[in-house]
Amino acid sequence: MSRHVVVIGGGPAGTAAAESALRYGATVTLIDSNEELGGQYNRRIPAAYGVRRPLSIGHGYVAADRLARLLIDHPRCEYLSLASVYQIERHHEGGCPAVRLLLGAEGDRRTHRVVQGDALVLATGAYDRVCPFPGWDLPGVYTGGAAQTLAKTQRVLVGKSVLLSGTGPFLLPVAQSLAVGGADVLAVLEANPGRRLARQWAARPWQLRHSAGKAAELIEYIACGVRHRIPLRTAHAVVAVAGNGRVEQATVARLDENWTPIPGSHATVAVDAVAVSHGFTPQHELAVAAGARLDADGFVRVDHTQRTGADAVWAAGEITGIGGSQVAAVEGAVAGIAAAGADPTADRALRARHRTAEQFVARLAAAHPIRPGVLTWARPETVICRCEGTTRGELAAAWARAAGDSYRPAKLATRAGLGPCQGRMCAANVEALRGRSCSDSAEPSAVTAPPGLAAATPAWRPLATPVRLRELADLDSEGHS
Repeated sequence: MSRHVVVIGGGPAGTAAAESALRYGATVTLIDSNEELGGQYNRRIPAAYGVRRPLSIGHGYVAADRLARLLIDHPRCEYLSLASVYQIERHHEGGCPAVRLLLGAEGDRRTHRVVQGDALVLATGAYDRVCPFPGWDLPGVYTGGAAQTLAKTQRVLVGKSVLLSGTGPFLLPVAQSLAVGGADVLAVLEANPGRRLARQWAARPWQLRHSAGKAAELIEYIACGVRHRIPLRTAHAVVAVAGNGRVEQATVARLDENWTPIPGSHATVAVDAVAVSHGFTPQHELAVAAGARLDADGFVRVDHTQRTGADAVWAAGEITGIGGSQVAAVEGAVAGIAAAGADPTADRALRARHRTAEQFVARLAAAHPIRPGVLTWARPETVICRCEGTTRGELAAAWARAAGDSYRPAKLATRAGLGPCQGRMCAANVEALRGRSCSDSAEPSAVTAPPGLAAATPAWRPLATPVRLRELADLDSEGHS
């Protein structure tokens, strides 16, 4: 009897997991919050827009379309689009958790659905991490993902002259998307020093032998930078922005190894917009609800088959470690095979690619860490929680009044993390600031790496996504528990 595998997430990891589970005889329910498969990586401008070259920005569309068609047309695969999973319900006796979701566009009359399978694969991805600096809440400051999405799906540029700042290779495809779209990308600023990048990426080159696709993309990004004359400056970052109602200028500083701005290195640059990406935060709310354990950086812990510590639950992609679309697809394939009841280690080629993927994730984390000097950028008046307008000074005052350094008293006193995003944007930053003295007199040299600098561990929430009261009332009228 074939197993029923439930996959949450329609990006590279989720689609690979669904395809592998089908190939090994399973029945699959593929749950996607988007209207079309592909995830963030394969977003594109809608065909209805009539753009002459709709796929000119981005990669992998042909292969993604082929896989999407295979899954949608497969007789053993049920594809649920525009599906918002709001609850994972664990059973006391163990087994695969039940998945509760709402079907339909948000704002419309959505319908409830409960999906119960034999195995659950979580491939929920990640979202941009931004470390606060003065002015980061001004209009004109965007996350790297938002800037790229607007360029790919709407052909909208965030500005005519744009600075990119942060850390990680994701800055390069964002720069390409903006430059191809017609923006003047003034520079790509990588906060980590060049010697760290060279040391981490040049070591043990044989471990990257299965990453030829990534090397080809890198060459393409470098060629684009040369063609559009985009300088890449390491050990630099945007540490403040200013303007009358929106971004008009950015302050760029040279950083030491710790990411502390070097005195006298600050320069002001006239700019329309700033796109920032200090890595990514795993979207692990459903994983926590399913009973999966997280590591110190907030990523889901998995074994060599991508299995979590929870019964019948696997995880793949960015929630287990940031590695990009190719790594996510390999992890998804392993998870899908294992969830279908087969042994993924029996495939020697897949096992080798999986090992390389794990090494790539570790290398990426080592080459592009967030360093604790970033905590010196924010001033007392700098907003940390954008939903509630909570400043760093207000958080410091709350911590000074509270006994110990617990996060909860400050959250209740300042409402930091209680807004619509439920701490997705600010929790990691609040946790990192809590781990050190918030005094303005603290010397940069005294800054240590606090726990939670990479990501904060969230509390379990009964509802993982916003649900209207009317929709909860519908549950009662429909007889749901």
